[in-house]
Amino acid sequence: MIVVAITGASGVIYGVRLLEVLKEMGKDTALVVTEPAHIILKHEMDINADRLKQLCNHFYEPDDLTSAINSGSCRFESMIIVPCTMKTISAISTGFADNAVTRTADVALKERRKLLLVPRETPLRSVHLENMLKISQEGGIILPAMPAFYHQPQNMDELVDFLVGKILDVLHIDHNLYQRWQGEVP
Repeated sequence: MIVVAITGASGVIYGVRLLEVLKEMGKDTALVVTEPAHIILKHEMDINADRLKQLCNHFYEPDDLTSAINSGSCRFESMIIVPCTMKTISAISTGFADNAVTRTADVALKERRKLLLVPRETPLRSVHLENMLKISQEGGIILPAMPAFYHQPQNMDELVDFLVGKILDVLHIDHNLYQRWQGEVP
């Protein structure tokens, strides 16, 4: 199972598209959406949690600390927090596991499972960088929402697919969401 969490940063389109692609691939997914993320989903994409529930196999409330994914005995293989707020990164880096997102991330790190954080914040303060460094040193992967342009994207969907493709690359899941660098300038 792949756990996806959407927190209240701009860029929720990345999380939604990741869920769509994983569903198309037949992957077993669990989803947690924070309360601030509901506001951003409505504002940026005009969608609600009911739409997202159709894209996952398991849906967990952010305040449910008794859900299966909050335990090391739950055998999820990886967790992606996309987008990931600096508040969430701060909580994870200090071990402040006060909701289903931060507790599941805590489980991923302590059990040495793959944890990907996709921050969408700019510019960054020193404390943001320090928190990300702490998580990276524990095995977490920081994958900032930074699209590339070498594949000459023609629209926003192609920019989003590039980032989702990079997430899938880290998870070792084959895809064809973007054209890979060929080593020469066209």
